[in-house]
Amino acid sequence: MSALSLFNYWAVIGLMMLGYYCVIVRGNMIKKIIGLGIFQTSVFILFISAGKVLGGSTPILREGVSVYSNPLPHVLILTAIVVGVATTAVGLAIAVRVQEAFGSINDDDLDRLGYDSQDEDAA
Repeated sequence: MSALSLFNYWAVIGLMMLGYYCVIVRGNMIKKIIGLGIFQTSVFILFISAGKVLGGSTPILREGVSVYSNPLPHVLILTAIVVGVATTAVGLAIAVRVQEAFGSINDDDLDRLGYDSQDEDAA
C-alpha cells in the first residue's frame, strides 16, 4: 500500500487535529462550534472510508459478483449527519442567547463577568 492509497486516513487525521485545535485554543463559542463540526466531519470520513471494500459491489444480488461493500456505515453516517446538524443548530442558538444575556460569546469576557449560578439560587 502506498501513502497515496491511504489519503482518506491522512485527511481524517488532519481534520481531527484541526477541529480539536479549534475547540481547545479558541475562546469564541462560534469558533468552538465550527471546530466541533470539523472534528465531526472527520469522523464521518473515517467511518465511510472504513466501510468501502476495494473491488466491492453494491449489496444487490447479481450473477458474477462475490464481493460486496457493507452499506451499514453509510446509513449510520446519514443519521449522524442529521443529528450533527441539529446539535450544531442548538449550539448556535445557545451562543445567540449567551450573546443577548451577557453581551459577549468570548470565554475570557464571560469569566471576567464572574457569573455564578449559586448567586442566582440565593436570590
